[in-house]
Amino acid sequence: MKKITLLLAFIGMITLQSCSKDSSNATPIDNDTISEVFEYTNVNFTVANGFSQLLTYPHSIYTSDMVLVYRLSGYFQGEKIWKPLPETYFFDDGTLDLRYDFDFTRYDTELHMEGFDLPSVAAGYSVGQTFRVVIVPGYFGKQNKVNLTDYTAVMTALNLKESNVIKVQ
Repeated sequence: MKKITLLLAFIGMITLQSCSKDSSNATPIDNDTISEVFEYTNVNFTVANGFSQLLTYPHSIYTSDMVLVYRLSGYFQGEKIWKPLPETYFFDDGTLDLRYDFDFTRYDTELHMEGFDLPSVAAGYSVGQTFRVVIVPGYFGKQNKVNLTDYTAVMTALNLKESNVIKVQ
């Protein structure tokens, strides 16, 4: 009886032994997620549209994806200046003048312009705006420490170039 118990204990130890894999040199490759950038030009915020604009994607994105939105705020030495949303502008006395914000779904991003007396906001802030929506795969945030407020750093980290930007009308 002792021999059978000893044999069963030995077999149990062998079968319950866990496997170990050294993954220190392994780099996970994710082939089913895609980083994309959609550009929307001539976006207008008016009383007629409630100072909001719906930007529909060319196709749906994954539910795990993250969305970043940047507004073209000007140029410096020939380079475009992309500011991340939410973006806030204040009056000289420190009170809120206007703010751009957004929310998103798998199918679109809705931009909002918020503030006081929006009908009197200068046309340079409300008419003919250009926005870029960056689709960031869900795994990206877990593996990378990149400054998401820096458009150029995000594009570099996602291995995207200007030629990858999809212009949406």
